[in-house]
Amino acid sequence: MSYTDKVIRYFSKPGPQNTEATLEIAKERAKELGIKDIVVASTYGDTAFKAIEVFKDMGVNLVVVTISMGFEDEGWIMKPEVREKLTRMGAKVLTCTHALGDDVDDAFAGKYGGISHKRVVADTLRRFCQGMKVCVEITLMAADAGLIDVNRDVIAIAGTDRGADTAVVIRPSYTRKFLSLRIKEIIAKPL
Repeated sequence: MSYTDKVIRYFSKPGPQNTEATLEIAKERAKELGIKDIVVASTYGDTAFKAIEVFKDMGVNLVVVTISMGFEDEGWIMKPEVREKLTRMGAKVLTCTHALGDDVDDAFAGKYGGISHKRVVADTLRRFCQGMKVCVEITLMAADAGLIDVNRDVIAIAGTDRGADTAVVIRPSYTRKFLSLRIKEIIAKPL
């Protein structure tokens, strides 16, 4: 029998208080596995700036995925000056339609009822935690935009509400080939 022992960091509570620890443990795992693509969710830029600092000397492809502009009315979007600063610091910043919802399907479901396959996938991933759903979603979005290679593993980092509390190793896929995506390791998540 062949197996690998691995440590998973479980946080007692979800939330932004876990951001630094999540980023650090993700960095260590990236070093161990030789992973050079890091995908980070960041609504306002705070988590992205912390990720830039943590991964600065590793020569990684840091992709920051923001919430879609469809949430502008709620005030949940990244300001243009923050996006520009992140880009100047070397991050690739992506804003687009969410891979697992908040799209045309949801517009019709909201008006007429019903549910999409994307919503089922999103709700299933949320059984692990909110960050797990977001990790998968941002990886799909980054792949669709051509910002990561689907033929090599990435580390995706996301969280619950603000900050980061979840990190996973994923073999990406394009959204249209979702069934090829593989969550290979859980690095950290809230209980």
